[in-house]
This record gives sequence, structure tokens and C-alpha cells, in this order.
Amino acid sequence: MDDRRFIEKHHKEFIGLLDSIRATDITGSKLDIYEGIERACNIIKERAGGKLFFIGNGGSAAIASHMAIDFWKNGGIPATAFNDSSLLTCISNDFGYKHVFEKPLEMFANNGDVLFAISSSGKSENILMGTEAARLKGCSVITLSGFGSDNPLSIRGNINFYVPSNEYGPVEVAHQYICHWILDTLMATKVNTVHLGL
Repeated sequence: MDDRRFIEKHHKEFIGLLDSIRATDITGSKLDIYEGIERACNIIKERAGGKLFFIGNGGSAAIASHMAIDFWKNGGIPATAFNDSSLLTCISNDFGYKHVFEKPLEMFANNGDVLFAISSSGKSENILMGTEAARLKGCSVITLSGFGSDNPLSIRGNINFYVPSNEYGPVEVAHQYICHWILDTLMATKVNTVHLGL
């Protein structure tokens, strides 16, 4: 395949992928993507002053850091990602890498907080353990996954977004788009800490 044909095919497939994103709720009931975004926004609106946490590995960690910054800087919503190198190496060394998000969530999460759990495969043990820790602390969970449609992360959240692709690039770009879509919706409807008076 020549460059031009690949470029056109890649673009068309990604546009189709965005239209194929699956959203489900905590019961596994299917939602259309617009209702999924709306419900995710409502979870954040109803957090009663709680914080947002973002967790992910590799490319998903970059998305987590980026979105945590955008949610607090642009959206005025307290948000953070547990990607500090000292935290990651300390927890990995002392407890094992599978606990790297579980331990800080046990310490910092409170009832009413919201966790964004991001994993392309939906199978990362540390992400799955992080979602469990967040639930035990009374957090709402929004998941973003891809690859296999039966991945375990895709049923762990109050709202779950699944991107039906086995390629990291399209899944990661779609995940970042979903996060921006949620934030942009919140900003457009002026629901942030300034307007809530928090």
C-alpha cells in the first residue's frame, strides 16, 4: 500500500472508530455515547466538592497527567495524577508495581471523589486494583479501555467507555478525546468550582 492510500485509510478508520465507541453503566446497560458523556459530566457535577484522580500506565499515564492539569487549570476542578517518579518507584519497591495506584488512593481518596481509570488493554493489574481501592473509599469511577471487548476494566466503572481497536494509537487518542469532551462540556455549561462556589 502506498503512503497516500495508507494515510486516507488510517483517517477514515479513525473517524469510524469514534462512531463505534461503546458506553455502558455500572449494570452493563448500553448507553449511546452522548448519554455516556452526559452521565460522566453529571458524576463530576455531583461530586460535592470532591477531587478527581487520573491513573494510567505508559501512554495512558501521559493522558492522565495531561487531563489532570487541564481539569484543574482550565476547568477549575481539583484534579491530580499519581505519576510522580518518586511515588511510583517507592510504592513499586516497597509493595510491588501492582499496588502503585491502590496505595495512594487508599491514602488520598475520599467519599465523593472521582477516579478516571485509563488502560488501553483494560487488563492492567495496577489499574484494576486502583479502581477497587477507589470504590472502597466511596469514589465514583469512570473507565476508559480498548482492545478486547470483554476486558475486565470495561465493567468496573459507574460509566465505562470502550474503544473497539487493538492498536494503541487510536485507543489512546480516542481516550484523550473522550476526556477533553467531558471537560469541554463541563466548561461550556459553566460547571466548575468557580460557579459552584467551592
